Amino acid sequence: MNTMIKSFLLSAAIFFGFSAGAQNYYVYVTAESEDEVALIKFDGTKATVEETIAVGIWPAEIEGPHGINVSPDGKYWYLSLAHGNPYGTLYKFSTETNQVVDTVRLGLFPASLQVSKATGLLYCVNFDLHGDMVPSTVSVVDPEEMIEIDRIETGVMPHGSRISADGLYHYSVGMMSGELFEISTTKLKVTRKLNLDGKEEEPAMASMGGMDHGAMDHSKMDHSMMGASKPMYHSAVKPTWAIPHPTERKVYVAGNGSDEILEVDLDKWAITNRFKTGKAPYNVDVSSDGRWLVATYKGSAETGVWDLKKAKETARIKNTRKVSHGVSISSDSKYAFVSVEGIGGEPGTMDVIDIKKGTKVASVDMGKQAGGIIFWKME
Repeated sequence: MNTMIKSFLLSAAIFFGFSAGAQNYYVYVTAESEDEVALIKFDGTKATVEETIAVGIWPAEIEGPHGINVSPDGKYWYLSLAHGNPYGTLYKFSTETNQVVDTVRLGLFPASLQVSKATGLLYCVNFDLHGDMVPSTVSVVDPEEMIEIDRIETGVMPHGSRISADGLYHYSVGMMSGELFEISTTKLKVTRKLNLDGKEEEPAMASMGGMDHGAMDHSKMDHSMMGASKPMYHSAVKPTWAIPHPTERKVYVAGNGSDEILEVDLDKWAITNRFKTGKAPYNVDVSSDGRWLVATYKGSAETGVWDLKKAKETARIKNTRKVSHGVSISSDSKYAFVSVEGIGGEPGTMDVIDIKKGTKVASVDMGKQAGGIIFWKME
């Protein structure tokens, strides 16, 4: 066999070998100020918007797609439209067609949501952003029938929430009351709560006075602009997200007000570690292998990568635009997908972070105020 043929065959083997091993990653991202959801593909090098899905029913009103998640079997994705008053709406879409399957009304400003693989039920926190400063709820929905079957009272302005890997416990935070809540997904009740500010007494709350979400400073969840008629309690920690570790009995909480990630030991039901972060950490995800924690720093337009084995931040990456929002890690634990809101008339952006290298490897623009984000699949 001559040298030219050998060279050709070697090149072909290398090419097809790389092609066979190539992976495409698919992510859904909400554009809260455009009433859109972007389906984005990342091929390992470049990120592209594959489809833009219009959501909502009122063409003259921004309905605010906010929380988003995919069913455990990958067949459906669920979306909360948050800006309705006096209620929000949960939408169910088919991942095959990206068409609406059904809807159900929930509480005021429904936010983060997830389906438990243990019960098959969906749990969605009602953020209650435009309401009175009183404890709000977690809605429990039968996603087959799209019927709300219960509401479980938790804290004031419950926000980021996630379910344990076994599907048995739901964890959420009360942003203004400064609490972490554990809900039994089978008993449908709060089993434990932890005051993250270390206070025992219940804070006195005041009315929010019809705060305009569009006027907020999105770089940090600072509610001094809410127009309350009298001073309201502000949690020093101001927790905005909670996520359990996939294999260890720990929960990680974003302390948006205290610039830290709190590690809560579930056996001790106490804070056992504090990781100092960039300004105003907002959303957090933990890789499925349990090694990495990735957090968005909303106030400094950065994303932090933490090695949980070493309890050390290994990288801090500047995001493409200001106001870093959500994060979702691929199922192979290689990439973190980060939504960045942008400011003013800027488009939203999704950045792709190579977790081990600690570098931004791709980004793509999308609709305004990119927010809720969820990794869907690899293929």
